[in-house]
Amino acid sequence: MSRDLARRALAELLGTGLLVTVVVGSGIMAQRLSPGQVGLELLENSTATAFGLAVLILMLAPVSGAHFNPVVTLADHLLGRSTGMQKSTREVGVYVLAQLAGGIGGAVLANVMFAVPAAAASHHVRSGIPVWLGEVVATAGLVLLIFALTRTGRGSYAPAAVGAYIGAAYWFTSSTSFANPAVTVARAFTDTFAGIAPASVPGFVLAQLLGAGVGTSLVLALFPVAPAPQEFVMTDKLSKPSKTSMPSVLFVCVHNAGRSQMAAGFLTHLGAGRIEVRSAGSVPADQVNPVAVTAMKEVGIDISAERPKVLTPDAVEHSDVCVTMGCGDACPYFPGTRYLNWELDDPAGRDLPDVRPIRDEIERRVRALILDLLPADS
Repeated sequence: MSRDLARRALAELLGTGLLVTVVVGSGIMAQRLSPGQVGLELLENSTATAFGLAVLILMLAPVSGAHFNPVVTLADHLLGRSTGMQKSTREVGVYVLAQLAGGIGGAVLANVMFAVPAAAASHHVRSGIPVWLGEVVATAGLVLLIFALTRTGRGSYAPAAVGAYIGAAYWFTSSTSFANPAVTVARAFTDTFAGIAPASVPGFVLAQLLGAGVGTSLVLALFPVAPAPQEFVMTDKLSKPSKTSMPSVLFVCVHNAGRSQMAAGFLTHLGAGRIEVRSAGSVPADQVNPVAVTAMKEVGIDISAERPKVLTPDAVEHSDVCVTMGCGDACPYFPGTRYLNWELDDPAGRDLPDVRPIRDEIERRVRALILDLLPADS
């Protein structure tokens, strides 16, 4: 497993675990503060969950995309086919395993914090067609909301929007909106307010998968991918665009300090003024990685004067090609922009001998990209 994938998996494990801790812990606290008042208990539980989920998305979205949910990961995988940003089957598997493990750990943590058995099978039966239908509706709405935002360049609204949706769905669905297989499995490990009987889990998960299919279909119907790219470039660094016949490429990684800077350096050098080149990061560092600078100097390219820049929706919208390197989830979708995802190890923290192979692989991919963008000139 690459360091980048391991880092993203850790974010998914941590985020899903803390989400379940919020759900289970607030449920226990609600029972203790408002015993016998089920409506008030649900209000307290749903409010804490809505705010907690929003905070977790804000905190971890720049790392992994803050899925915290196997159906979101699966929908992202399926929808990625239409944008060129599809996660590999291996990545999907790692995400889902991290979410499941994190969720169970979060339930155990909440149980221990409130001095109840660390892992106890819930006796709360949740089953029947009306309840399963509630899960279909809740999950379909969640998937539709998330990808409606990302496909229209409004991903920055996701923390508040997703938190608000889940908080509302607690009340307008008959199932109280689990909408998450990992959270559902985890909640079977607590015999408290938020628990679900193990026998009820399969029905919930099947309903969630069905809801994810409905939501994905609605995304494709309402927000289809444009068949051909628009021709735009930016006139200065990540500022206002202007139309031109020259192709424009944006390289994006997390910190805009290593991979994306090396790729931009190669394309600027090898493109010889025939391609407009930009780079940016979802969480830009303070400076370009010195080891990456040294590695590029070895091949005659100086990137020492470059500075990491923040990724903006405007930069993506007005690029012909957006190449992501480990942060595709943070990159907004715009019809007319072609998306590529290059799986490359992060040079951060590596010595020069370890960075050279990364640099050489980037050069190989950049040369292939030039052949694709400028076939007549090759």
